[in-house]
Amino acid sequence: MINSYVRSGDVDVAIAGARAGADVVRDLYGRRLARIDKGDGDFATTADVKAEEAILDVIRAARPDDAVLGEEGGQRGVADAERQWLVDPLCGTLNYAVGNMLVAVNVALREGAAAVADPFSGEVFFTDGETAWVRHDGAGDVPLTPTPATRLVDVNLDPPFPSAPGFRAVDLLADPEFAVRFRPRVVSTTLALAWVAAGKRAAYVTDEGDLSRNVHFAAGIALCRAAGCVVSGIDGAPMGEGRGLVAAADDETHGLLMSMIHDAQSATGRGNRLRSREVGR
Repeated sequence: MINSYVRSGDVDVAIAGARAGADVVRDLYGRRLARIDKGDGDFATTADVKAEEAILDVIRAARPDDAVLGEEGGQRGVADAERQWLVDPLCGTLNYAVGNMLVAVNVALREGAAAVADPFSGEVFFTDGETAWVRHDGAGDVPLTPTPATRLVDVNLDPPFPSAPGFRAVDLLADPEFAVRFRPRVVSTTLALAWVAAGKRAAYVTDEGDLSRNVHFAAGIALCRAAGCVVSGIDGAPMGEGRGLVAAADDETHGLLMSMIHDAQSATGRGNRLRSREVGR
């Protein structure tokens, strides 16, 4: 089966890799799995490792000269190679380990094709870098069409909080305007980014560092861009120049969220200044 990928395009390699990883994740679901401690409360499971191995088998067979950065295995090949695959074999390990099926398998060629597979729905969201689609077993490919109609916004509340105390994603949930305009969801897996591209979510917000070459987010960001979503950092800067991520279905939703983020930062700044004055008295 792997040999059939050799002559495939990059998007086919991304899809095949994501599906191979998803097969492993689905097959091992519900079993007692060994945990590999990564420190700071983070861990991987046997499923993470085996899924990454399955993805690497596909990439090696089809693109033996390409570099790969894997969540579990680290860098393989030259780090600054022109062609580098970014692989997150099980995004949502915490969910998976407790029997929650909200997980994703991410495979992305930097600045190119990408795929996000949902192991349990059978959906594979993919892009060739220009257009974005979803494929389901037994059904044809359907273009991804973002829409804010659901009003659902996924907010990643996982630490670390690099912008605190100036801004924390949780601050959005306390904003009265957010409650009027949107309804919060907390998935904490890049499956949420695929849902933004597919119109199942209005937006996704997370506060971290530069995510443009991050194995967790690269595939989801590529999908959103190709589908026509509005994507930026939480400071409004383009990806690669700012920090964090706001991926929205349209300009209006993105603008509303950026306004709320700015207001939250301004309110925190005012509060800090007032507290400093009180301390100085």
